[in-house]
Order: sequence, then structure tokens, then C-alpha cells
Amino acid sequence: MIVRKVMSAVRRGLSEQAAVVLVGPRQVGKTTLALELGRELGAVYLDLEDRRDRAKLEEPALFLESCKDRLVILDEIHRMPELFRDLRGIIDRGRREGLRTGRFLLLGSASLDLLREAGETLAGRIAHVDMGPFDLEEVAGQGGALERLWVRGGYPDSFLADSDDQSFRWRQDFIRTFLERDVALFGPSLPAETLERFWTMLAHHQGQLLNASQLARSLGISPQTATRYVDLMVDLLLVRRLPPLTANVGKRLVKSPKVFVRDCGQVHALLGLESLHDVLGHPVVGASWEGMVIENLLAVASARTDASFYRTAAGAEVDLVLTFAGGQRWAVEIKRSLSPALERGFHHAREDLQPDQSWIVYPGQDRYPKSEGVEVIGLEGLMGVLG
Repeated sequence: MIVRKVMSAVRRGLSEQAAVVLVGPRQVGKTTLALELGRELGAVYLDLEDRRDRAKLEEPALFLESCKDRLVILDEIHRMPELFRDLRGIIDRGRREGLRTGRFLLLGSASLDLLREAGETLAGRIAHVDMGPFDLEEVAGQGGALERLWVRGGYPDSFLADSDDQSFRWRQDFIRTFLERDVALFGPSLPAETLERFWTMLAHHQGQLLNASQLARSLGISPQTATRYVDLMVDLLLVRRLPPLTANVGKRLVKSPKVFVRDCGQVHALLGLESLHDVLGHPVVGASWEGMVIENLLAVASARTDASFYRTAAGAEVDLVLTFAGGQRWAVEIKRSLSPALERGFHHAREDLQPDQSWIVYPGQDRYPKSEGVEVIGLEGLMGVLG
């Protein structure tokens, strides 16, 4: 089994709070992790997609109070959001009895409504932990990990498939199931065919500035509807909106965010790219690599790290700007080439931002200086520095 780094965050949350909510897209391994922890701790596990388990919670206070000496894992908690109010009373009564930590582990596919419900109802009683697909550090021991992770993405069943063909079919099935089944759980009624076209368009525009009007015209929908589609995909942790840096540099800055389909394997499945050869021959190759690098770096960055990009109307640009809690700032340029070259826009951006450190991330392993104040480094190397 590949050890998930998020396990330590879940353990820490349970040691500090009465409840932990673990959220992330479907199929990233939340249930596997919870069951492993549950076996270790002798937990009670309920799958709220199972009618029999939901029936046990017809009187939730009665059932959950009977398990107060054990961790209770509630999977697919978004199926019964009304439970949050019952949990609040149970947790408060337990605190008066000295039961202050480690009582509930709640699992749910990410949704803004889920987080809002938990945050408002269980404020001060719950820790939030986000779980994503595999990152490069987690799979570094696997053969050809970097290229495999890039082509297949980080969803466990996709990454660990026996072949590229099997992985590709799994991702296609995932996309189809998500569109036909999961969207209705979290968002308004959206036509699956239209949403698939929209998702595919985002893959074609990977890493580009969000232009809701252009997307809307292509699909025959309103810009407001296009924005609503993006909001839904962001809420489900399937799409990332990378904001532009707002800095007082006396320059005219780009104000639109860049949009990425977060899992590069899904990008390739949406575009019909099955193998490394297919990816290398497609125009999305650079943007796909950029998205993968960003997701992996943010997977190891502190939760208090702000991520953005920098671009001016005059052409100064940095792919990723990381601003840390203490105010330190890194400029990260992302290149797919094994002999990365710096463009004039990057130098102009460094003059504007005066970053504390500047990096070029490339697909190689060596680390070496490129110019004064700029180092070339591999993805895993920079993850190690950042982590």
C-alpha cells in the first residue's frame, strides 16, 4: 500500500478535535484511508450511501451515543447533511463528560455546501483536512513515477492500473460516472452532455486565462451559466482557479484567473490522449506539465501559502508565485524542456517582484544555477525544499 501523507493530518486532527472532516474528490482514497485507520482504532464504520447504514441513524443521537467510547466513521456525509446539527449536541454533551477528542471522522466528496455546513454548525469542534490524488513524493518509489504520474494522473486506480490502456479506460469511466451521477448530488440540474463539452473545453484551454464569455459562446450558454459551471468544478476540487497576483508594482496587471483541470490524467482522458507518446505530440503538453507541477507543489506547501501567477499587459510573467505566511515570496517558472531557457518576460517580472528565491522547474533531476538568483531544479527536488 502507498502511504498517504494526509494520514498524519487526520491523526493530528483527531487528537486535537472531537471531529475531523476529510474531503476530496471521489476515488482519491478517502474510504481506504479511513478503513485502515478504523481497523487500527476499532472504529464503527457507516456508509451513508448504504440504505441499511442510513437506517441505523433514524435516531442519530441514540445510535451515536451508544458508540461514544469508539471512533465513528461516517462515509459520504453529504448524503445526510442534517447530521451535522445532531453531531453538535453529541459533541457538546461528550465534552461535559470529558470526551473531548477523536470521536468522529466524516468523509465526503468535496463541496462548498458541505464545508459551509460543517464550518457553521461545528465551529470550534471540527478540523478540516483536504485529500487529493497521489503526489510525486508519495509514489516516488514506483517505476517511472514522474512520467507515469504525469500521463495517468494521481487517482490511485488510474496510477496503479496494469497498463496505460486500463488507466485510460478507468479515467473515461470516472468522467462518465461523475457527469451522470455525482453532479446532481452537489449542484443544480446540469445537462451531462453540455457539462462534458464544457469540461473538455477547459482541458483544451488548460492553464489559460478564464474567459467565461468565450466559453459561453462556444457552448451556446450565458456567461453567468459558464461561470456557474466553473464554480461547481472548483467546489468539487476538479478544477483550480489560479488567481493573478495583486501587487503594487506600478504596472497594468492581468486581472483574470488562470484555470486548470487539476488532475493531468483527467486532462489527457478528456482530450483522448492515452500514452506518453500521445501527450508529447499534443499542443496541451506544456500546459499539462505546468498544471501537474503546480498541483504537486501546492500538495506539500503550507496551508497558509498563497498561490498566484504574475502577468502584466507589457508581457512580464511568472507561472507561479508562492507567498508564504512570513511574507517571503518565491517566483517559479515551469518548463517542460530538459534545457530550459529563460524568457525576457521572466526577468522583467523578477525586477518587478523582487522575489526572495527564483526557480525553474524542469523534468530532469539535476539542480544547478541558471543565472544570478535563479536555480534550475526538478519537481521532486523543489517539493523537498518546499516541504
